[in-house]
Amino acid sequence: MAAPAANMKINGERLWDSLMEMSKIGPGVAGGNNRQTLTDEDGEGRALFQSWCEAAGCSMGLDQMGNMFARREGTDPDALPVYVGSHLDTQPTGGKYDGVLGVLGGLEILRTLNDLGIKTKHPIVVTNFTNEEGTRYAPAMLSSGVFAGIHTQDWAYDREDAEGKKFGDELKRIGWRGDEEVGARKMHAFFELHIEQGPILEAEGKDIGVVTHGQGLSWTQVTIEGKDSHTGSTPMPMRKNAGLGMARVLEKVDEIAWSHAPHAVGAAGHIDVYPNSRNVIPGKVVFTVDFRSPELSVIEDMEARLRVEGQTIADDMGLSIAFEKVGGFDPVTFDEGCVTAVRNAAERLGHTHLDIISGAGHDACWINRVAPTAMVMCPCVDGLSHNEAEEISPQWAAAGADVLFHAVVETAEIVK
Repeated sequence: MAAPAANMKINGERLWDSLMEMSKIGPGVAGGNNRQTLTDEDGEGRALFQSWCEAAGCSMGLDQMGNMFARREGTDPDALPVYVGSHLDTQPTGGKYDGVLGVLGGLEILRTLNDLGIKTKHPIVVTNFTNEEGTRYAPAMLSSGVFAGIHTQDWAYDREDAEGKKFGDELKRIGWRGDEEVGARKMHAFFELHIEQGPILEAEGKDIGVVTHGQGLSWTQVTIEGKDSHTGSTPMPMRKNAGLGMARVLEKVDEIAWSHAPHAVGAAGHIDVYPNSRNVIPGKVVFTVDFRSPELSVIEDMEARLRVEGQTIADDMGLSIAFEKVGGFDPVTFDEGCVTAVRNAAERLGHTHLDIISGAGHDACWINRVAPTAMVMCPCVDGLSHNEAEEISPQWAAAGADVLFHAVVETAEIVK
């Protein structure tokens, strides 16, 4: 495959203008976005994206999960398309770039090919996957998960939000339920550009993250029970403090994660304490331990040690403890050929780069199961994401999109 010339670059100003225009839809309260999936704002953002794609000469496909597919034809009608994309939905207090950069960076590839009059052998398809964030409808990466056969469509349609509104009903309500069978499309390859959502690239002074792996995830819900009693009148030797038991287990979680440094992580983000009263020793706590690692064996070790050492802590304190695995997915190893295309593109363009492991889940993690896949990352300020203060520079966005352009176009094969 012939690589694009090093002077072939996307229009960085046009990409930035598109990002800013999209951010006007579903504005947040502090400079970011609230464009949650299947809301009216999501529908408005989709319509703007479709109008841009059609202006670029693309046809738009829409499947039964609302996944959007903007297609630029190739010269070979039998060649499988190269796909590129991410998501347009945001967190309730989300930034302007999480997911959106990957979709509009893909659109910018098509616009640039049009500007340069370049044809490719393989069609190129830009994708917007529905409900990547999972904040309104759990789990995250829902529609790419249905596409990859992880979830059934009926199960996805039955997901409910906090108001009891079903995913399938809301998808139909906003007018973005297509007729195309989900997962019927076959891909030659898939590429996703994303902000890092972590601090490594900025701290290391690197332009580009070449994503080689995605962390696996394990969620274990832990329930510890002791005995509610008065904080003032219960003697210390007679207490069965479930809150203290949780504290000791969480200290052990931290120790377990550190034992697998540098890539393993662990913490509890969701914690409920009962009865949660100032003068009552907690009789019950429920919390979810989140372990992540790019190695399955490490995740399994952390899970096992949590159960063994947590049980020991509970027994020593006279508490009961129960463990329930409530979520997770295995680590991802991205396709060597696609990863090499990304790395070569960064080097060809003169960008500093670093092999990196994605700490967050992305649509690419599921698509990797059905097609050769890789990811490109650019830095974000202070590693901050899922926050309205999320920020990147126009230069970072352009560099990431340039690398994406080169990797995608090389894979789609320029026709001389």
